[in-house]
Amino acid sequence: MISIQRRNGLAHGRSAVALEPRTRRVIASLAIGGALVVGASGCAMVSPQSTTIQYSAAEGTNVYGSGPIEVRNAQIVANEDGTEGNFVAALINQTDEAHTLTVELSESRTSALTVRVPANTTVSLGSEDDEPLLIEDLDALPGTDMTAFFQSGDAEGVLVSVPVLDGELNYLAPLVP
Repeated sequence: MISIQRRNGLAHGRSAVALEPRTRRVIASLAIGGALVVGASGCAMVSPQSTTIQYSAAEGTNVYGSGPIEVRNAQIVANEDGTEGNFVAALINQTDEAHTLTVELSESRTSALTVRVPANTTVSLGSEDDEPLLIEDLDALPGTDMTAFFQSGDAEGVLVSVPVLDGELNYLAPLVP
């Protein structure tokens, strides 16, 4: 008769949680695979997706929160010495009533620029149909940015940095004052 001593409810000689060598290999493979996946993904697991970040894909800047009028690709095309410029942008009014967009340029001595945008209409300042807005006494060289305040409707408006460009690119050349 073989006597087996029990300690803490377990028989000596064989552990109740002993794993087969094959089971150990499977668990080790899963652990290594999981570590490899986490390591290979790097910071992508916690960083924001770049496709969810809003940005302006053109030379100008988009203005968000200025009111019912949406402003897209806002820019100033200036002459060589930066004394005059044309404000160019697409202004979109998707409401059922006309609104006025007011643009105040901080560095310019020009009074505020205003554009009336009819209901359910897009006004493309600087296109064949709509002239750009002339800014006299600009005082901003091409290659710099100007701070501008945009407001329409009952919105408080927003302060945005607008690029000042020159006519070096072929499609901007006709927009130089």
